[in-house]
Formats: sequence, structure tokens, C-alpha cells
Amino acid sequence: MITSGQPLISSLSDFTPVTEQTASELIRKAKTTTCQLDPLPTSLVKACLPSIYPIITNIINSSLTTGTVPPTLKLAAITPILKKPGADPTDLNHYRPISNLPFISKTLERVVAAQLQSHLDTNNLHEPFQSAFRPKHGTETALVKITNDLLRAADSGLLTILILSAAFNTISHPLLLDRLTGIGITGAALSWFTSYLTGRQQFVQLSNHKSGCSGVSLGVPQGSVWGPLLFTTYLLPLGTLLRHHGVHFHCYADDTQVYISTKPTAAIPPTSLITCLEEIRSWLSRNFLKLNGNKTEALLIGSKSTLTKSQHTPAPLINIDGFPVPFHQSQEPRRHPGQHPLIRTPYSQHHPDCILPPPQHRQTPPITDPIQH
Repeated sequence: MITSGQPLISSLSDFTPVTEQTASELIRKAKTTTCQLDPLPTSLVKACLPSIYPIITNIINSSLTTGTVPPTLKLAAITPILKKPGADPTDLNHYRPISNLPFISKTLERVVAAQLQSHLDTNNLHEPFQSAFRPKHGTETALVKITNDLLRAADSGLLTILILSAAFNTISHPLLLDRLTGIGITGAALSWFTSYLTGRQQFVQLSNHKSGCSGVSLGVPQGSVWGPLLFTTYLLPLGTLLRHHGVHFHCYADDTQVYISTKPTAAIPPTSLITCLEEIRSWLSRNFLKLNGNKTEALLIGSKSTLTKSQHTPAPLINIDGFPVPFHQSQEPRRHPGQHPLIRTPYSQHHPDCILPPPQHRQTPPITDPIQH
């Protein structure tokens, strides 16, 4: 948020209209998938692009300059998709609702997302430890940062408590607009976001069956171009909360890893970690989000000798909204000669052959945490 004592944030009050060339390039680069809400197949739009792109450009620029989104571009066809192959199709909790949006709507979102991204970049508003939906960031940057921190702690003879959790995506639209205002979105640009979020409709399509339309008052469409960017913007204050408690953390979209290192003979879990988790739960609740207790894990990570020194086997439970989360001591994965004796990282259970050399063989300096705890 913009407060005294913080660097001034330049405002984004008006979106810049796009040229016909820019609109044409966006359409050419778009996937050829077609939504049932489209009046024409995307492949036909691309084939007729020289005749159509001036019209599409006018529609986009009219929306940007007036700060309004036409109702026809705020309708989504929801397709339920199984989250994991082989999941029980009779359990509705195993489905993810994917929003299929009109082609022009997605093109308009790409234009806005590029300008919002530029505003965040210019004002350095990104959460440094959010690896999702950002250029030059991804699962690799999250893996390297967390693994590096765990290795440094293990080299120092420390035991690390790692909490892995995820939040339900139930974003409040009024709070999201407050977040956007706080990062300098004003004027016609803010009116555009307000229009985009207001009066949205959706229906469910499954094979030949179609439901009636219903209003959308929470969340951002899964399947939209810029929904993930809005979600990470919504979560920006969470980083400030975590830093206040002096814990390390890293986020990938709605997945959060909170971890703190301590001496193996110290009380587990530390009081500071319990207090931090409670404040996270409270903040999420105030912001209409909720930790998913079923997707929360607690790991004790360290070298074999460090875990042996620990007198907390098993460690006390952590309670996440009524879900008891037991600590798991890591099992040593298969090792090759020279492999560092780290027991397990969040990724090693899925990638047991992802190994790092012991300290004396590392050829790169340790990654420095830019935030002092």
C-alpha cells in the first residue's frame, strides 16, 4: 500500500490504446483454440485477419478509453476438469473449474496484463519471493532458493521446520480493487478493473448438458490470461506479514512454503512459527481466503546427524483450522557418491535423483537472501 515513508508509486490512471499492428501480432500469436461463446472459429479469425483486425482494435481501444468491459466479454463457459489423472470422477472435489472465455476477451486481457505488468515492474511492486506468473521466474527459481536455504542450514548443523500449504482461491472483488488502488491504479484504469469484475456471469458445460447462468462474486476466472497476476497482486500484503515474524518463505501462486531453522535441541515447533501460522490464518480469513488443511505438510529437514540429535520424535502436531498436521522426519533418498547428506527437500520425493554436491564441491557462492530477517 502507499504510505508515508515508502517510495512514491507512479500511478496508472489510463491505459495506452494499442495500435492495429500490436493487436494483429497478439491475435497471430494466440492459440487457435475456440470457445463456444465465439461467433467465429479462431482459425477463421486468423485467416481473415487483414479484414478483421481493425474492428478488433477498435473494440479493444474503446474498452480501454471508456473504462468499461462489454457484458458479452464477461460471460464464461465453465468446463470441469479432473485435477489429477485417475482421480475419482464421482467426487466433485477432484474437479477444477476452467473458465472458457471469448477470444476477444482474452485478447483484451493480454493488452491490460502487459500494461499492468509494466506498472508493477517499473515500480518494483512484485513480491521478491513469488515465483509464479513472472518473466524469468518459475518452479526452478523456487526450487533453487528453497534448496539453497535448506542446504546452508544443514551445513550449519541446524534443523529446519518446513510448512507446505495452499490457500483456496476465493478472492474478494472489493478487496482486490483496494489492492489495485494501493499500488497506484486510478482513474479510467481503475474503472476498467471495476467493470471487469462487476456483473460477471458463468454457466457449466459438460458434454451436451448446460446449466443456467449464475453471477460471479468471488475469485478470478481460472483460465483467464491475467487472473494469476491479479491473484499474486491480491497476496502482496502476505509477504510483509511473514517478514514481520522473521521466517523464511517462498510462494508459487497459492502454494506457500514457510520455513525456519533452529538448533536440533530447541523446542519444536518454535513459538514464533506457531504465532506466525496463526497470524497467516487470521489474515487469510480477513481476506476471504482459507488455508487448505488437507494440503498442508510439516517436515523436519536436516542432515542425518542433526536429525539424530533431535529429541523430538515425533514432534507435536500443528493445527490448521481443525486439521492436525503431524511432523514427518525425512527419509534419506537414494544417494550417489559425493551427494550432500540432506535428507529430503519438498521436491526430492518426486525427484529423488535431483542431487546437489557437498559444500566443498560447490562451484557457486550461496544465494544471498535479499531480505534481512
